[in-house]
Amino acid sequence: MKTITITFALCALVLTGACGNDRPAATSGAAPAPAASSQRTTAAAELTPEQLGELGAQIRKTPADAQRLLSERGLDEQKFEQAVRKVSEDPAAAKRYAESYKKASA
Repeated sequence: MKTITITFALCALVLTGACGNDRPAATSGAAPAPAASSQRTTAAAELTPEQLGELGAQIRKTPADAQRLLSERGLDEQKFEQAVRKVSEDPAAAKRYAESYKKASA
């Protein structure tokens, strides 16, 4: 049983390494444009705990507008969740988030 598990793990590592280089070759005239995705990533990083709290409260008040509210700030649901998780790792930031959420919910 150990041998099968080790063999499976090694095969998975080999496939992961082999598939990691499967990127399409760039054409000579086209340059990649990652500006939009990098702006969205930095937008999530730049939001303060207070801003995230207000946004969370707005989404709670009007869940039908969640996608619009997130996109206005360059976020999607996954990036918003990641930002909130990151805030929750710091007790002081989590407290600021909670206070802002409660204030905006009132």
